Amino acid sequence: MDKFYIITNSIKDPQLETTLFVKEYLESRGKSCMIQENDRKGSKSSYKYTDASLIPRDVDCVLVMGGDGTLLQASRDLLEMEVPLLGINMGTLGYLAEVDQANIKPALDKLLAGDYKIVSRMMLEGEAYHQGKMILKDSALNDIVIGRNGRLRVIDFSIYVNGEFLNSYSADGIVIATPTGSTGYSLSVGGPIVSPEASLILLSPIAAHTLNSRSIILPDDAEITIEILPRHSGMDDGSEANFDGDTSIRLACGDRVVIRKAVKRTKLIKINEISFLEVLRKKMSGQ
Repeated sequence: MDKFYIITNSIKDPQLETTLFVKEYLESRGKSCMIQENDRKGSKSSYKYTDASLIPRDVDCVLVMGGDGTLLQASRDLLEMEVPLLGINMGTLGYLAEVDQANIKPALDKLLAGDYKIVSRMMLEGEAYHQGKMILKDSALNDIVIGRNGRLRVIDFSIYVNGEFLNSYSADGIVIATPTGSTGYSLSVGGPIVSPEASLILLSPIAAHTLNSRSIILPDDAEITIEILPRHSGMDDGSEANFDGDTSIRLACGDRVVIRKAVKRTKLIKINEISFLEVLRKKMSGQ
């Protein structure tokens, strides 16, 4: 790899000390490296934080400095580029951003030596419809969450799979997750842990008002439709669809969200020999 691009979470590295160190380290070894300019204010573009059109087409690798959240944002913004991402964690151990600050130099040395592998991760795409018109289309590496908006009231919704009715719920919402997202919000609401290399879709209701609220695992070619129903009380505080805990859209009674596997996949660079099971074990033991 010869050409690099850095995306930095300015909250985690406000003075860009670590970012500039990485840039200088790469350039001292004859590589080229650009740093993202943070000029998003007032923009009406479709990207969230990174304008992919400003990244040279011949970049070999994008270094994402921050944490899992920053990497999630970058994966969505750069989905069409299909450029591999390496996450450098500026906080605690992450599932996605596996390189910590103490190991930046050895990680970069491995990267330059070709001692790494690229793994691909399934993503979801979702479309929100109001009165039959699409009002939002977005993607997610972790999950798409349909949840309440406003007062602490449950929402009523029906789920259809490939056009066939599955079930109706009164609940705080539902998490539709990828295998990568199985260790995120989906896990906190009782969903199963799934190896990120798998290709499937998880449905996990949030605080459902029923004795049977198990998670459901569907094949990756399933198309899931969530339809917002009228409330039993007649009051409608509204709900919302949220993509990777970032982009959201308000939903009203009768609105639908259609979710399916995205055509593109995110490419992540894996340098550490730490397996998913080892990371999981450390997380579960509180390390």
